[in-house]
Amino acid sequence: MTKQPIYKQPLALFLSGILGVSTFVYWASVQAQTQTQKSTPPKFTSLKDAGQLKLPSNGQPFIPSRGQSPKPNVGGKRGIPDQIDDRTPMLSRKYPWSTIGRVQGTTADAGSYHCTGALIAENWVITNSHCVIDPDTGKLSQQIQFLPNVIDGQVQDVRDVATVEQVVYGTDFKNGKELNANDWALMKINQPLGRRYGYLGIKALPSATLIRNQKRFFFIGYSGDFPSAKYQQYFTAGPGWTASFQAGCSIVKEEENFLLHDCDTAGGSSGGPIIAMIDDEPYIVALNEGEIKDLRAHKDLINVAVKIDFLERLSARN
Repeated sequence: MTKQPIYKQPLALFLSGILGVSTFVYWASVQAQTQTQKSTPPKFTSLKDAGQLKLPSNGQPFIPSRGQSPKPNVGGKRGIPDQIDDRTPMLSRKYPWSTIGRVQGTTADAGSYHCTGALIAENWVITNSHCVIDPDTGKLSQQIQFLPNVIDGQVQDVRDVATVEQVVYGTDFKNGKELNANDWALMKINQPLGRRYGYLGIKALPSATLIRNQKRFFFIGYSGDFPSAKYQQYFTAGPGWTASFQAGCSIVKEEENFLLHDCDTAGGSSGGPIIAMIDDEPYIVALNEGEIKDLRAHKDLINVAVKIDFLERLSARN
């Protein structure tokens, strides 16, 4: 008898966005610093209506003039399958760490939430669909902003807090809150932050290649349980306001067009990039989507990622 895929077994699935009062309180202070008026909702375009979409970057990475650093933890002060938390704070303002940011959204009923996103062109950010559309209700977010390279609640310049003007999404969750191989979204922002912060490349590698390269990837996300207790004394902004970094994680399996991975994640890390160094340059090879847990055993089992080949399909459309 064929074994049922793990994500179809009677286990709990957690999409990794996060909604919370503490997030809202701190975000209100950040908004006050920016002194911007409330923006209009982004224009939403579904996958089927998107037509051809070719990024100006053509999937290639770009290093900004400010330079780069091989270490993410130089510069300043939940989903854990093996039960050992391998995350450390991302503190660097250098490339490629500068390309990662916090996606801050406002729901249709004025709730505040956050996810993770990454610059992949001068004014395009990649994240999950469930970071722009409420998977429980199918309602579109009323406002979305991208805060690049947030460290302890601070961006380098409040003028760099970008507003999302357009969203191209892969799924609208009409079939309910469930894992979806098209749980991705591309967000066009209102300023070319990639010129200053750089942007990551995107490369759709065969799943067999990803699985073969065990412990060769790294992951970054604004998890709602991080900084963990080990680091909390060094941060004032609270959980979800400093990204976590993990090196040496793996994509362990593919099941029916989903990638299963062991990178340490939690709510807020949705849309966080799983990155590979290819010819010494950083490329996104998958997007974190959610976590699968055994609630009876109080145990994290495995995490799920979206394959990145959707961008090639969009670019190839007539």
